[in-house]
Amino acid sequence: MRSFVAERVGERYLVPLLWSGRDPARIPFDALPERCMVKTNHGLGANIMWRRGGDRAAVTQRMRKSLRENFYWVSREYHYAAIERQVLVEAYLDDDTPGGPLDYRFWCFHGQPELIQVDNHAHDINPFYDTQWNPLALSYRQRFRACDIPRPPQLDEMLRVAAGLSTGFDFVRVDLYNIRGEVFFGEMTFTPVAGKFRFSPPEWDARLGQKWAPVGAQSDSMR
Repeated sequence: MRSFVAERVGERYLVPLLWSGRDPARIPFDALPERCMVKTNHGLGANIMWRRGGDRAAVTQRMRKSLRENFYWVSREYHYAAIERQVLVEAYLDDDTPGGPLDYRFWCFHGQPELIQVDNHAHDINPFYDTQWNPLALSYRQRFRACDIPRPPQLDEMLRVAAGLSTGFDFVRVDLYNIRGEVFFGEMTFTPVAGKFRFSPPEWDARLGQKWAPVGAQSDSMR
C-alpha cells in the first residue's frame, strides 16, 4: 500500500513509518519517540497510542491477539482474507482537534471525488460536504452531534490526492489527514462500514449508486 501511494501521489503523503514486522516482541520500544501509534496493517479498532514508559507487555500482547484475527470472518470483506498480517509503528499525528485528528473521507467513483465525509476518533460526528465544501443533508449514523467543520485550506490538494489514488477503481473511499497544513494518507476502503449502513435520506443510495454505474451508463443528470 505504501508503495502504491508513493507511486501514485508521492512519498510526502505517507505517515512516517518507524518500524514494521511480524513479531511484536521485536518492537524497538527504547528507540521510539515520546508518542507514536502501534497497530496492525489489517486491524480494526486495535490502534494503540504508545507513550514512552508505557506497558510494553500489554502492547505486545494486544498486537499478538490482533495478528491472530482474520477480519474476513466478521463481515466477509474478501480483501481481509489473504492479507499478510504485520505490526506497524507510525508517527503520531496531532492536529490539535479534541478527539482528532480529523479524518477526511473522500468518496470517489471512477477516479472522481464526489463527496467528503469528516470523522473523528470517537465517530460521534457525521458531516458530509460536496467538493466545494457546501454542507449536504446526508448522514448514515443515527446518533451524532451536529458540527460544522471549517473548509481545510488544503482542500484542492486533498482532492487531487484522492483523485490520483482512486483512478482505476469504480468506487473507493480515500481517507486523508490534514495535520497543520500537511496532507497525509490514511487508508483506502472499498467497503465502508462493511456495507452495513443506510443513508439518510434514502435517495442518496440511488444518487451514489448511479455514480457507481459503468461510466457509459451514467446519466448526465446524475453527474
